[in-house]
Amino acid sequence: MRKQLFFICVASIIALSGCGSQQSENKGITESESVNVKQLVSDYSTGNIEDQSASINSTQLIVTKQDNSQLTYALPKDEFFVSIAPYIEQTHPCATHSLTGCRGELMNEEFEVYIEDRQGNVIRDEKLTSNSHGFIDLWLPRDKEYSISITQNEKTAESNFSTFESDDTCITTMKLA
Repeated sequence: MRKQLFFICVASIIALSGCGSQQSENKGITESESVNVKQLVSDYSTGNIEDQSASINSTQLIVTKQDNSQLTYALPKDEFFVSIAPYIEQTHPCATHSLTGCRGELMNEEFEVYIEDRQGNVIRDEKLTSNSHGFIDLWLPRDKEYSISITQNEKTAESNFSTFESDDTCITTMKLA
């Protein structure tokens, strides 16, 4: 009798803990840190994950499933995500980047990207290719101010931006001229 009662208690605990994790997922509770959030961001940005929408603010990746339930993932504490869509003719206003919805004009194109911080340290100086949505995704150190120059075919756009908690994750104002 004791063995049966013990078995029932253990089975009940397992069943209830399974229901609890399902509830937290549906309520949008922050997911476990064991998830590689940078890879997840990349998968949404490149279109490797479909049938869900995802946006990213300065602190979280927010995923909305088909049933409108949400999952949130904390971003790395020392890195800030920003996505930039250089353009020639068409752009859109944006502040919080939609990894699955924002579209830039210049898709799958190569750019020279130069970024330095306010102290003059070169952070990036390389050729980068925009993704199939027309954005260049960057992970940069948090809580800093930067100058950026993007060049393509002798046209250049320059801007300043920062990576503080209140800053935008989507930059669509860099017109190549």
